[in-house]
Amino acid sequence: MEQIGSKWRLVVLHDLQDGEKRFNELKRSTEASSRTLSRVLDDLQESGLVHRRLEEDAPVATYYRLTEKGRSLCPVFDQIERWADDWL
Repeated sequence: MEQIGSKWRLVVLHDLQDGEKRFNELKRSTEASSRTLSRVLDDLQESGLVHRRLEEDAPVATYYRLTEKGRSLCPVFDQIERWADDWL
């Protein structure tokens, strides 16, 4: 829980289930501030849940995707969504 337990970590991990996204795409979809999103992505990368890819063509772009470890959480999110559909 320490690796995924914060609100923003869960939001970002859930958002990345749909595939690789650029930093600004994540910022828009999660509504996190740049500072918060940057910190969360660094933490998730350090935990081995997210992979960062830098594309240095003009313009420079940074992409994030779930690692195998991160993808292993997808069934957990599916269960949480089913629970929410039933109870919320």
